[in-house]
Amino acid sequence: MIQYKLKCADGHDFESWFQSAAAFDALQKAGHLACAVCGGDGVSKALMAPNVSTAERPDSGQLSRPSGERERALSELRRHIEENADYVGPRFAMEARSMYLGATPERAIYGEATGKEAKALIEEGIPVAPLPFLSSRKTN
Repeated sequence: MIQYKLKCADGHDFESWFQSAAAFDALQKAGHLACAVCGGDGVSKALMAPNVSTAERPDSGQLSRPSGERERALSELRRHIEENADYVGPRFAMEARSMYLGATPERAIYGEATGKEAKALIEEGIPVAPLPFLSSRKTN
């Protein structure tokens, strides 16, 4: 896993994790990256300093646990969402639009949407928000 500091076309700074540098490049090329602040596209890497970890190695038998207040809050948010919302995967935009139009009953959902899909939802007045983490669900 690799963490990048990112910036959108509107100047918002945020961070995100990727499986690899190649995974980031593929997602960026396919237009699947969206700003965590505004949902806009045009996301690129920002200048960042290297992060050197002093934590125990993964093969030492110690599990990685959230250490800071921010990490604990994100971990709790993720747990709450996964326990209280339905995962709809790549059907997120379709499901959100269907609920907004009254075609399906409203419920809490989470999933994936491209930057273009997220922007369209926002422009249609459909309330959505980017999550500051990736789903832990397997997509294949």
